[in-house]
Order: sequence, then C-alpha cells, then structure tokens
Amino acid sequence: MNSRKKRRLAFVLALVAAGGVLAAAVIYQLGQNTMYFRSPTDVATGQVPEGVAFRLGGLVAAGSVARGPGAQVRFAVSDGQHAVPVTFKGVLPALFREGQGVVTLGAVNGTGNFIATEVLAKHDEKYMPPEVVESLKRSGHWKEGEQ
Repeated sequence: MNSRKKRRLAFVLALVAAGGVLAAAVIYQLGQNTMYFRSPTDVATGQVPEGVAFRLGGLVAAGSVARGPGAQVRFAVSDGQHAVPVTFKGVLPALFREGQGVVTLGAVNGTGNFIATEVLAKHDEKYMPPEVVESLKRSGHWKEGEQ
C-alpha cells in the first residue's frame, strides 16, 4: 500500500470515528432529556427512584385537593389501585378538578411525595392523555366510551 492510500484510509477511519463519537453524544443527550410516564402504582411500588424527573398521570382523587399558603396546592393522583400525594406551587389549569384526568411533571422526594413543576389537565370534555388511559385500562378502572 502506498502512502496516498494510507492517508485516505487514515482519513476515512478518522471520519468514521468522529461520526461515532458525535452519534454517541447525541444519543446520550437525548436519553438525558427523556421524560418517562409513570402511574401511581409504579411510584407506590418503588419502581421510580427519588429525584428522577418523570410524568405522573391518573385521576385527581376525590376529596384530596387542599390549598395551602400562597399558590401551593396539595392533591392526590390515583390510578384506582394506589394514590400518590402531589404538591404543586403555581396556578392550576382552569379545568383542573377532582375526578378528572391529569398529568403532572416533577419528581418524587425522600418522603414519597411527588413535587410537581407543571400540572396539565384535559382540555375538553372528551380528551384524556393517552398515558392516563393506558394506566387506567391496566388497573381495570377504564370504562369504554370515556374518551
């Protein structure tokens, strides 16, 4: 092999290696920014580590909404089997109410409380987030025609 072919081979190998490193960096960053959906049963059974951000979805448990000082609100999200206490500080969506579907974004703290940074409620009479529907179907609390 002459020196020209060696240079070309070295260039191609360097290009492939740089592409591999770039692809690995992109995949790693995408994995870090992925927010997974979890049900209250997943949280109650300890499948979610403390401090990891995820989406918690289910129904707002009846009788669980309590307003605290300022804009603090405490409520429970249930999938029919388990309920997870949620603390949120901020303005709730106008359609937020007990018995309705909700998806919250946040993380579980050391006491098992879910600290929400965002609360999303359904936006019309027939919509429920697909993740919540699947969770309710798995727990046996979904009635056909609800969506």
